[in-house]
Amino acid sequence: MYQPNTVWQFATAASIKFGRGCRYQLLDQLRLHGLSRPIVVLDATIRGLPLVSELLDSLATFPDVQSDGGLISKITATVFDGCKPEPTIDTALAACTAAVQTGADCVIGIGGGSNLDVAKITAVVARYGGQPSDYFGFDRVPGPVLPLFALPTTAGTGSEVSHSAVLTDVEQAVKVSTLSRWLRPTCAMVDPALTDSCPRTVTAHSGIDALVHAIEAYTNRDYSQMVNVDPQARAYEGSYPLTRLFAAEAIRLIGQSLVIACDHPHDKAARDAMSLAAMLAGMAFSNSGVGIVHALEYPIGAATHVGHGEGNGLLLPHVMRYNLPIRVAEFADIARWLGMNVVGLNHRQSAEAAIEAVVELQHSIGIRTRLSEIGLARESIPEMAAKAFEIKRLMDINPQTVQLSDLESILASAY
Repeated sequence: MYQPNTVWQFATAASIKFGRGCRYQLLDQLRLHGLSRPIVVLDATIRGLPLVSELLDSLATFPDVQSDGGLISKITATVFDGCKPEPTIDTALAACTAAVQTGADCVIGIGGGSNLDVAKITAVVARYGGQPSDYFGFDRVPGPVLPLFALPTTAGTGSEVSHSAVLTDVEQAVKVSTLSRWLRPTCAMVDPALTDSCPRTVTAHSGIDALVHAIEAYTNRDYSQMVNVDPQARAYEGSYPLTRLFAAEAIRLIGQSLVIACDHPHDKAARDAMSLAAMLAGMAFSNSGVGIVHALEYPIGAATHVGHGEGNGLLLPHVMRYNLPIRVAEFADIARWLGMNVVGLNHRQSAEAAIEAVVELQHSIGIRTRLSEIGLARESIPEMAAKAFEIKRLMDINPQTVQLSDLESILASAY
């Protein structure tokens, strides 16, 4: 007999290509799907990168596409390069407008998570019309969107395999999410060569973001404890064996490679490992869920304009301290995977070593570690906590029940 607490499900991008040079298969993907009018969504900086400009040139010069039906059509690509970090609703709307005006039949997102999120919203609105805000929340996209191809240029967000897109609502001063199974890309094309030119700060911020994804996915509420949430109405499953497997490997890879990728940007092995870690973390969190690190960062990021990855990384050890009492075994695992020597330590000491490892990593890669450093006023803490507390899908996924006062205490400790 069916029991809700005995069943979990997993989803990711419909197809994944991983490895150096896989970007060259983009044209093959268009041919496979019989597509000829892509809109490429990216930002001006990414557009100017040699590897990306070469890819765009190949779209412009490729003579024709032979579809399975025998029809031949020339590729006519439109490029929207107006994306910005932490994109606003207006930015996404501009991309959507360009897609509609040019009759795009698919969307190619190239860049970090911000660009890929705009590409996802573009694929929705270009198919169904309306405004980006019409689709905020969970499961409000009515069906399949335009075919979507995601090429990440950072190793962090995992947006290339996830079912979410985040925009900034300037009027409400908060980040808002669209979550839908239809947002998972048609093909994730993860070419680590596209990350080779990432500046140190981007490498650090995106890398710590991937670590947050993996740790939250690994330590969130177990799927068996989600029985009071209708499976058809929830954004996340809770943590379960397959996602924990992906999260564990992501944590291990990040522990081995993030500092190297920051300090030695030409180390291709470290870049490859971080791209794989970010993708695995994306596969984990987009099923198991992110938690209160993200819930707190959404209003704080909107208020201070701190980058999403750095904001998450700043908050991570403080949320870990809050959750430690009921995640001792899991944190002990994390300590080992992050390279801490836990020989001779008891479980509690090993768990605390995981937090120490994260703090050491913060300092090694050079991210800010206090809310005061990113410009948040102390008197804003109650407002930030209250806004985060309203994001119930993330409150409910945390391993222990969260009170508003808990969030205020976490932020006070991070100040």
